[in-house]
Amino acid sequence: MLLLAPTSSVDAGEPPENSYLVELINKGLQTKLASEREWHLLLHYRKDLFGGYTSEQDDPGFFMSPNGKTDPQAELDATLKQFFSDELVGRSKQPAQCAFIARYEWLRNRLRFDETRLTPMACERFERWFADFEAQSITLIFPSAFLNNPASMFGHTLLRVDQRGQTDSTRILAYTINYAADVPPDAGMAYPIRGIFGGYRGYFSTIPYYLKVQEYRDIENRDIWEYRLNFTEHQVRRLLMHAWELGNASFDYFFFKENCSYHLLALLDYADPTLHLTDEFLFWTVPADTVRLIASKPGLVSGIAYRPSRSNVIRRKRESLPSDEREIAHRLTKDVGELKSAAFSRLEPMRQTFLLDLASDYLRYRIDTTDEPSPELKEQNRALLTARSEIRLTSEEFRVEPFAKQPELGHNTSRV
Repeated sequence: MLLLAPTSSVDAGEPPENSYLVELINKGLQTKLASEREWHLLLHYRKDLFGGYTSEQDDPGFFMSPNGKTDPQAELDATLKQFFSDELVGRSKQPAQCAFIARYEWLRNRLRFDETRLTPMACERFERWFADFEAQSITLIFPSAFLNNPASMFGHTLLRVDQRGQTDSTRILAYTINYAADVPPDAGMAYPIRGIFGGYRGYFSTIPYYLKVQEYRDIENRDIWEYRLNFTEHQVRRLLMHAWELGNASFDYFFFKENCSYHLLALLDYADPTLHLTDEFLFWTVPADTVRLIASKPGLVSGIAYRPSRSNVIRRKRESLPSDEREIAHRLTKDVGELKSAAFSRLEPMRQTFLLDLASDYLRYRIDTTDEPSPELKEQNRALLTARSEIRLTSEEFRVEPFAKQPELGHNTSRV
C-alpha cells in the first residue's frame, strides 16, 4: 500500500491530514517504532515459535488493524490513521485517541505530533476517571490461598491505587484494579475445566478496596498482604492510562498462565519497562511466585503491611487470654445472661471491652460464614453490641502476628 511505503508521496489534491499521516507512518518506519519494547508492551505482543509476534490480547476491538494481533507494524500504522478519526472504537465506544490513550501519549511523544495537523481530542471521560483516583502510589495486594476455589488455591493478586493524603485507616476506601474471569453463577463442575483451557473471558475492573477486604478477609478468611510499590508519579500515570485501555478489551483466561497475576504484571511492566516481570513466567504463573519476584526487585517495594483474616484475629485474641477470661468470652457467645454474671462484672472496663469485642467478632464471623444463620446468633450479637456501647472506651489496638510466613519469604512453588 502507498501509505506503508517508506518514501510515500501524496497527491496535491489529498486532504492535508492524509499528507501528515503519511509523514508519521514514514517516520515510524524509519525509527522502527513497531520493534520497540514499549509498543510490544502496549499491545501485549510475545514472540511466537515462528520468529514473529502474537498478541496475548484476544479481543478484536483492541486492534485498529485486522492483522494487528500478529503484525506490530500494521497495528502501529492503523493506530496512527485512527488518531485522525472521531470514529468510536473499543468496548467503551470512544475515539481512538481516548480509548487507547496510552498508545496516543507514547506515539505523540516519540513522533512529536504537530497539534496543528493532528488535533488532540478532549478525553473528558478518561480525565474524570483518572481524577477520581487522586492517585499517588500503587500497592500490590496479595490475599492468601483459598482452597474452596480452584482459581485461588495459590492466592490472588490485585492492585490498589493509593490516594494523596491517605492514612493507614483510610486506605480501605481506595479503589483497586482487578483482573478476573467472568464466570457464570451456574458454572458448576465445568468451572475448573473451562478455566484450565481458556474457556472464560477475563476482564479488568475497578472495585472499592473495602469490598475486596470484606470478600477476602471477612468472608473467605484469607490473610491479606500489601506491598507498596516505589513508583514515580509518571509511572503511576502510565499504569493507569494502560489500565484504562485494557478496560476496552478482554483476554482468554487461563488458570495456570494468563490469570489474575500475569496480566497485572504486564501493567507493572508498562509502568516501568525495565522490570521485565512477565518474561519470568513462560509456562505458568503462580500468584505467590509473582509476589516473591516483585519483592526481590531492588528498591521496588517500599513497605509491607498485613491485614489478618477475621478468623486469625479471633484465634490470636483468644490465645492471649488467661483461662478464666477465655471461659467468660465463650459464655458470652452462648448466653446473654453472662453479661450480668459476677465473673464478668468484676473485670476492669477495658477487659470487658476486649471480651465483648472478641465475642462479637466470633458471632459476626459465624453469621457471615453461615448460609442461613439462626436468629439467635443475631440477637446474641445485638445484645453484646448494646452492652459494648454502654462502655465509653475505645478498644485497644491489638497486634496480630501471622500464623504463616510472609509470602515473599517462602519457597517458589516449583520447589514444593
